[in-house]
Amino acid sequence: MEIRWLQAFIAVAEELHFGNAAIRLRMAQSPLSQVIRKLERELNSELFIRSTRSVELTPAGHAFLPHARAVIEELELAEQSVKVPEGVAYGHLKLGFTGVLNHVALTKLTRALRDAYPQIELTLVGRVMTQDAVYQLEAGTLDLAFVGLPTDSIRTETRLISKERFGMVVSTEHPLAQQEHVELAMFANDPFITPPISAGSVLYEDTIRACSLAGFHPRISQQITDPYMSMMLVAAGVGVAYLPDGVATVVPPGTVFVPLAGEPVYMNHGLAWSKRGGSLARDAFLALAQDVLAESN
Repeated sequence: MEIRWLQAFIAVAEELHFGNAAIRLRMAQSPLSQVIRKLERELNSELFIRSTRSVELTPAGHAFLPHARAVIEELELAEQSVKVPEGVAYGHLKLGFTGVLNHVALTKLTRALRDAYPQIELTLVGRVMTQDAVYQLEAGTLDLAFVGLPTDSIRTETRLISKERFGMVVSTEHPLAQQEHVELAMFANDPFITPPISAGSVLYEDTIRACSLAGFHPRISQQITDPYMSMMLVAAGVGVAYLPDGVATVVPPGTVFVPLAGEPVYMNHGLAWSKRGGSLARDAFLALAQDVLAESN
């Protein structure tokens, strides 16, 4: 098996188009197809489902892809290791995040990482709900992830990084939009916009729990993974959203964040990583996060 075979496979797997992959690899399409055939014969397994209109990964292709990427990444790290001084953190990290809920911590961390460790390449993976983040950390497809706490994984470590008080995001035309504080029970007849129940979102669980304690079960009108898109739907009058106050500064036009009265209820934001031994780059990131986020709390 040759390295260029893996590079070709990854290109086709990511593009799902032999022509685009060939352009990306700066080679003709026919030789690229031949390389993929050689790899499939080597593995004795079909990696792609080909038709005149589309290219899709087979189950074997999906299984092989993360390992192929890991091999290429290890080779890149090996090359990089001889170019940086001893003891300097370097490498690649993949960080999962939900979206606007992480905008404060994510901005501070990426800026600090770029300044402190320019040899570390950070790839951001968006719209990753907590349960999905846990699965990907356990599988090794993510190195770190922002999550809602608590999680139920025994194979990941977590660290509390911030606490945000919950409130309501409502349309500016909502009867309660001008209130300084509101009771959650006031929204018993409003449709709610939440993350999907299947996404394994702590925010969804927090919403259902809070409404139950307020004496009602929310009527859910839409389930959206992206919290910012949820707020856009609020602006359109589709419903209301139960969200932490960190979004107050980034709510879209046509919406307003209204704090909840009474005993504060918080969303606990955390950083998670696998308990498996990590890289020098991951350790450097975690130490940096400890310093940077401690300063902001």
